[in-house]
Amino acid sequence: MKIIGLTAALLLVGLGATCVYIYGAGNYRHVPLPAGNIPVPRGRTLPWNADSAFAAEVRREWAAKPLRDWATRGKDDVPRVALARLLTRERLPEVNAYLLGLRPRGAAGSKWALNPGGDYDFSVTVFTTVLWLCGDDATALYPATREHLVRVLLTEDGGAFSTSAPRTLGLSKETENHILMTEGSRYLKNRWLHAHGDTAPRHDNLANGMETRLLALLAETAASGLHEFNSQPYVAYTLTALLNLEAFASAPVRAAARDLLDYLNWSYALGSYGLRHYPPFRRSYGYASAPSLTFGYQTVFIHAWLSYAPGPFNPPAIPGLTGNHALIATSLPYRPPDAAVRLLSEKSPGTFVRLGHGPGATPEIYSAGPGFLLSAGGVHRGEASMIAARPTVLLLNDRAADLAEVFHLAGPGPDFRRWNNTGVHAQFACAAGPVHVPARFTAHGARGPWRLFAAGSGLSVAVYSTPTLGLLAVFPRPAADDLLAAVLATNPDEAALRRTFVFPGGRTLTYDVSSPPDRWVMIADSGQPLDRDFDRWPLIDGRL
Repeated sequence: MKIIGLTAALLLVGLGATCVYIYGAGNYRHVPLPAGNIPVPRGRTLPWNADSAFAAEVRREWAAKPLRDWATRGKDDVPRVALARLLTRERLPEVNAYLLGLRPRGAAGSKWALNPGGDYDFSVTVFTTVLWLCGDDATALYPATREHLVRVLLTEDGGAFSTSAPRTLGLSKETENHILMTEGSRYLKNRWLHAHGDTAPRHDNLANGMETRLLALLAETAASGLHEFNSQPYVAYTLTALLNLEAFASAPVRAAARDLLDYLNWSYALGSYGLRHYPPFRRSYGYASAPSLTFGYQTVFIHAWLSYAPGPFNPPAIPGLTGNHALIATSLPYRPPDAAVRLLSEKSPGTFVRLGHGPGATPEIYSAGPGFLLSAGGVHRGEASMIAARPTVLLLNDRAADLAEVFHLAGPGPDFRRWNNTGVHAQFACAAGPVHVPARFTAHGARGPWRLFAAGSGLSVAVYSTPTLGLLAVFPRPAADDLLAAVLATNPDEAALRRTFVFPGGRTLTYDVSSPPDRWVMIADSGQPLDRDFDRWPLIDGRL
């Protein structure tokens, strides 16, 4: 009976680990990568405004929401409504009474068969923000409410630092966002208690080892980049956890969290244009076909921060960006470094960058110049990779916000699992499928599969499109008959186009749109071999 019981227990654990893997945790490891030749900027001199109309709108919107039962409001809506009301000082007796009546709605960590009440760390993370922003203001968060928040609703404290998914006996690693939310909140509750007179060693982050472990986790993540890069929706929760640490932790932890935030936002700036961002990502497949170019959750944070920016850096309003993550972004003090803010809107004189994400991942590849950004769609690396490849897109200096409104290409076929959309180099993109041309563009000239388009800002886009091959080249000059003629003259053989494109002037790019999923589609630039093994690429490399 003991043997049978042990076998059943091991089987149950195995099945549980598998369930956790299927639902997102899985086993992964951070692999340190070279930093690359483009350092992350850190300088901050911009005179940020103290408040913004957008921030006020977000707080009013959230403060007006009703306080309902946990089950009907989602895992983090209730604490956000409470935060908004406390910040706006609206209906304070009601929100205090409501918080006093709450009990934890579950447990921290990923939700799965043996942890059915999981995901409570989503709530704990925002309640941590509430405590640190409002806990010392007894006229907003009443003393009894604060004690209930600390002693009852904030369930994580002490030194029990863990990177394993709950109830898997350490056999399955927890996801990054859950680790950062759970352990960051544990650390900050300890820090609050210690700063407010609790001398118990379990709440001393130096004595219990939390400071050391958290710094090691942040350093490990900074050296390898996020495993859940560009994740939809999880990057938003990673950002929230890091923003809490950047605002409220000790000086060393604050600096480490700020450095990681700067890397994430510099990467976003390199790969976006006009707050439009359409990169490949890891987790979740359901968002792979989302057509909105402004949907990404990091865009919400960037837009919220820029609403405080001075003069020309303050962005236009984007519909739909007043959601829950905007509330957190506008409530905490972090702001991106100056160079990232400038690069978000200004792509002159130009960039070509490659962002590595380590073994078994996809790279990000971007080419930009005055008036445009080419964003490679990436490559799927098998079901276990949880990577969603996307079409390669050309973003222009306009207000296009949907995939159908921009030039894009992908292939073969419609299934992203078959794509290797890494075919981007400076001012050039290729894929094993046709080029989509938005309906608003009319060809200036055409010959066979070739068409030439005026793309605004003095740009021209040459497109070669067949069912099995798409090529796109961007030229910093107005569309003219002689430009199309020059492209045709340097590329007279259609059969050769499956392998080689020659720019007027002689620059030659060699590629293989049927490359295996572990190789960059681009092979050579004017005869110089390119490093195609993107599993080993640095974090950020290229030229600015």
